Amino acid sequence: MELYPLKFQPLYKYRIWGGEKLKTELGKNYSENLIGESWEISDVNNDETLVTEGPLKGLTLKQLTKRFKGDFLGETVYTAFGNNFPLLIKFIDAKTPLSIQVHPSNEIAKSRHNSFGKNEMWYVMQAEKEAELIIGFKEDLSPKQYEQYLKDGKILDVMNHEVVSKGDTFYIPTGRVHAIGAGVLLAEIQQTSDITYRIYDYDRVDNTTGKKRELHNDLSKDVIDFSVHDTYKTHYNKTLNQSNTLVHSPYFKTNFLKVEGNITKDYSNLDSFVIYMCVDGNTQIEWKNDIFTLKKGETLLLPASIKNISLSSTSCELLEVYL
Repeated sequence: MELYPLKFQPLYKYRIWGGEKLKTELGKNYSENLIGESWEISDVNNDETLVTEGPLKGLTLKQLTKRFKGDFLGETVYTAFGNNFPLLIKFIDAKTPLSIQVHPSNEIAKSRHNSFGKNEMWYVMQAEKEAELIIGFKEDLSPKQYEQYLKDGKILDVMNHEVVSKGDTFYIPTGRVHAIGAGVLLAEIQQTSDITYRIYDYDRVDNTTGKKRELHNDLSKDVIDFSVHDTYKTHYNKTLNQSNTLVHSPYFKTNFLKVEGNITKDYSNLDSFVIYMCVDGNTQIEWKNDIFTLKKGETLLLPASIKNISLSSTSCELLEVYL
């Protein structure tokens, strides 16, 4: 059986801070309230997304990898990761702020949780006026000073606050303290991991449990990077109809691709699957005389065996993701 461009059924996640934008802005179809995350492509245990169309309908990423190996992932990727799909792809809607949090490195996550670490990036798709992201510290702190701010409930005073708008992009390496603020809708690309250490959660109560959410300050102590940077935002070009480098890290590579008219993409020199996240507009993707449509808020995976496609659109913005 031949591989083809694949769409997956998203998993919709209740979050205490979730809103309605995954429905109203991205056209997602669900009936639950407070849905904060749409897991588009996931190999997290017990949270595997399923193929929605074609002969491979109903298969998980792991089943696809076991069957097609390097043809699905890319030979180099399969050698590195085996049957474990390395990325988790999400859309996130924060009606109220997320907790202040940090993620562990590969080494710590492996030893403590038998998991990948969680290096990730954010691409802002929509933001309300004065909406912000919190990323890193704005001043030098010792661990002792940090703990005092935390004890006094004033950790927000020393965090770096970034007012954001559409297109703003940030890379969040492990160890960097961060949070999504209220009123932000974004695309998130990360390693396959669901390990988060909460540091501060505004003393709020989760109505589904009647309790405050657990904090992980003992676990986070030796994880936090206290380095202060001049800038945290990623600067990039937006040249039309070509792949513009957005975030290239050791864990994933993401380009910004704006399509107007018709273009072809040749992945002959790339030994990896490719994921398209549509962050604005819509496009048609042609492969072997088959047409696949992709609209804002949808995601498509091109197996590594697919080397040539065509895209056409009056106006579309994509995140192009691979290893």
